[in-house]
Amino acid sequence: MPIVNRQFFDQTAECLAVALLGAVLRRRVQTSHGPVWLAARIIETEAYYRHERGSHSSLGYTEKRRAMFMPPGTIYMYYARGADSLNFSAAGHGDGVLIKSGFPHADTLSPATNLAIMQQLNPGSQGPRPPARLCNGQTLLCKSLDLKVPDWNQRYLRRDEFRLEAAAPGPLSYIQCPRIGIPVGRDHELPYRFVELPYASYATSNPLTRRGWREGIDYVTRQRGSEAL
Repeated sequence: MPIVNRQFFDQTAECLAVALLGAVLRRRVQTSHGPVWLAARIIETEAYYRHERGSHSSLGYTEKRRAMFMPPGTIYMYYARGADSLNFSAAGHGDGVLIKSGFPHADTLSPATNLAIMQQLNPGSQGPRPPARLCNGQTLLCKSLDLKVPDWNQRYLRRDEFRLEAAAPGPLSYIQCPRIGIPVGRDHELPYRFVELPYASYATSNPLTRRGWREGIDYVTRQRGSEAL
């Protein structure tokens, strides 16, 4: 899969959030046996705009939020309940995308044996965390890929350390629905959350099984390339 450049991020937050689905985050870490690449497929994203009240940037510019106002593709990391969280700035000034969850990815460069390293980085409370639950949350994803605020905030991707590989060509089905954890009264109802449909059960919360939710009202299913955002 081709490594994306900064131009990839130069699109609206919603378009970027959809484009990121199926892409692979790859992180190079050092081990006692030498460097290895850990990888996770992006399966859930959330778009944020400066003009809406759910966004950090709506609170104004600060040094901590500076990355949101930097050129598209700038990494914005912050602490969510004391743990690291990964975002990328988008085309709009102050707009960006949160990487909400992922799924471990294995291939020749990142073989399945590397899952053991991800489990060491992100252990469960009662032993090794199941592979399917290593990245199903924004902070779990960062733990499993060894991504930390001091190392990456306000920086850009580096192909020799931390890179993003574009999703495979072809159709991709996804769910669009409201974001998670936005307080009532802060534009919580805006449908800026995107979940890759085949991986919905591994997302932070599965929109398909949420009690009371109805397709076409609380969420919609779309196919990338046919959406009208």
